[in-house]
Amino acid sequence: MPSDADRERYVNPLVERYATREMIALFSDQTKFRTWRRLWIALAEAERELGLAISAEQIEEMKAKADDIPYAEAARLERELRHDVMAHIRAFAQQCPRAAPIIHLGATSAYVVDNTDLIVLREGMRLVRVRLVTAIRRLAEFAERWADQPTLGFTHFQPAQITTVGKRACLWLQDLLLDLGDLEAREADLAFLGVRGATGTQASFLALFEGDAAKTRALDAAVARRMGFERTWPVSGQTYPRKADYRVLTVLSGVAQSAAKMSADLRLLQSLREIEEPFEKDQVGSSAMAYKRNPMRCERINALARFVMVGVENTAHTAASQWFERTLDDSANRRLVVPETFLAADAILLLAANVAAGLVVHPPVIEKHLRDEVPFMATENILMEAVRAGGDRQDLHERIRVHSHAAANLVKNGQANDLPERLEQDDAFRGVRGRMSALLDPRLYVGLAPEQTREFLARHVRPALDRHRDVPDARGEVKV
Repeated sequence: MPSDADRERYVNPLVERYATREMIALFSDQTKFRTWRRLWIALAEAERELGLAISAEQIEEMKAKADDIPYAEAARLERELRHDVMAHIRAFAQQCPRAAPIIHLGATSAYVVDNTDLIVLREGMRLVRVRLVTAIRRLAEFAERWADQPTLGFTHFQPAQITTVGKRACLWLQDLLLDLGDLEAREADLAFLGVRGATGTQASFLALFEGDAAKTRALDAAVARRMGFERTWPVSGQTYPRKADYRVLTVLSGVAQSAAKMSADLRLLQSLREIEEPFEKDQVGSSAMAYKRNPMRCERINALARFVMVGVENTAHTAASQWFERTLDDSANRRLVVPETFLAADAILLLAANVAAGLVVHPPVIEKHLRDEVPFMATENILMEAVRAGGDRQDLHERIRVHSHAAANLVKNGQANDLPERLEQDDAFRGVRGRMSALLDPRLYVGLAPEQTREFLARHVRPALDRHRDVPDARGEVKV
């Protein structure tokens, strides 16, 4: 339980309420500072292999203390030095007296800070991909199950031609597939900063290797490989290009956009009582109106999505405002924006998969709405069949117009649509008498929606999921 003193501090709701343990841990101090130490060890190992005077004992001493971080001492040193990297270098050196002379040899702060950030970005995208694939799987199952269920389509949120529940879900799926493709592209082209020095020229390392350019380049590649990267940025200043943050967070913005569109649709459908998000047995919808079942998960997705989409603008400004080879006005902003955008995207996808897996469809309500509107949509077919039975097209058209307006007035006053009965009783339509019920079957008016759903799932969704068949279903539960 938090202490009273803890309750006097601001607590980030992304951590306490929304994001998953895995994503929270990724952006933790533990991950960051342990990665810094792994990078210092990798640098020393590569420098030793390339001939610098670094002993195996020095490296073993560093490895023995790699995970034993004296946080209190590091915090004390940072207050004194006003420099987090130097504080952790000195704290590490105190633990490793033999290795102290060679820790961070030739490097600048960006070596550990930026390379760690790139490692975290890569792992963050992997976690997002797991959650995104899981959401796509659940939504694909829903689309397949409801591929044939006719439902009223809407344009401008006004009744339009009939579609199917599964086809509508494919619209949401298509957006998420685009996001998956963008994510794959960003994962594939993410490069390591490597070992570049104060302005990206590698001058300090060239000096260490007494002007040997081949060894200097080899050091860069060797450290990158040790940290799991096959490629480094072709050129850089002291830091990796801040445009990389923008490109990665743009993918997260895309995920947020897709989830928000789906959630907004579901909020409207829940208001119509056609489809509802999951609602647990003891869940409370409103503190005042006990009967309510508010779409809180979808509302939360929309709220978090706005946060993610706005966050990308920060990275654009940061990329645009970097001076020459390095300036520090990016640091405080990135400490906030990058982690929180990942945490929010993580929470969004946790919710999206949860919602997709638990959607409740109410066919009787859907069919009631269809009964109110299908008679109007069927009038063209009724007109053609009546003409085929010998009727006069112009006369029939005028009669349909008059009857339709009268039936619409009833619907607007909360009564049932009686257009079919009106047409049955009109002698001008005696040629289709007895066939009216068949002509009002909603399945006649769904077009290719069922076929489009199955073709889309087979040609686009399943191949994408097959590419990620080794990705396990994401775990995690909605906390509140």
